[in-house]
Amino acid sequence: MEWSIQRIAKLAGVSSRTLRHYDAVGILAPARTDAGGMRWYDEASLARLQRILLLRGLGVGIPAIAESLERASDEEALSGHLADLAREADRIQRQIRAVEQTLRAREGGAAMTAEGALDGFDQGQYEQEVTERWGADAWQRGQRWWKGMSDDDKRGFQQEHRDIAAGYAAAREAGEPADSERVQALAERHYRWIGAGWQTAEPDPAMFASMGDMYVADPRFAANYGGAEGAAYVRDAMRVFAERRQR
Repeated sequence: MEWSIQRIAKLAGVSSRTLRHYDAVGILAPARTDAGGMRWYDEASLARLQRILLLRGLGVGIPAIAESLERASDEEALSGHLADLAREADRIQRQIRAVEQTLRAREGGAAMTAEGALDGFDQGQYEQEVTERWGADAWQRGQRWWKGMSDDDKRGFQQEHRDIAAGYAAAREAGEPADSERVQALAERHYRWIGAGWQTAEPDPAMFASMGDMYVADPRFAANYGGAEGAAYVRDAMRVFAERRQR
């Protein structure tokens, strides 16, 4: 079967111009172009586009997508993506069930268990990630600091991050470049906020920049910044700040 560029663009939620750009940069050529110049896509094209869209959803740039497409076959790559999506879907379904249980308990007096209420919310999943990236001491230091805070301090710390994220979103909506004075002022606040959590006034700029990469790569973190595109914008701002800080 074949589908026209207009049909594929509509189903994928992208523009025809985007699909033509993917062809121009060498990551998605149409199966054929007819005598009238219409581009047509076949099943192999769809599999390749699916990979591209999954990677774009994680904020991966075109050059990195091109490298990924060369490294593995569609079948191998999509199998890996499917496993990742299945794990994330399972986690979200567990959270949905946990919240439903809490609502039933709060509204109707149903029995509530700690195990059920917190299923899918295990923060221990972050321990391995933090330890692998920055060492066990970073995780332990952060946990001691957090547990030692008052409820008001915790709320204030969380609100500061929400304010920073909202600032990034507003700047991005206004078309501010990541290296603008306004955005870099937000990055400075972000840097200080991270430093508070790490219990240091001067976090390692390289570590700060690597956190931006994590925001883009992990949908859990990207969600804090409006999704993959918002996270990529924040990452770029963090990279600029880190580069300037290291000079």
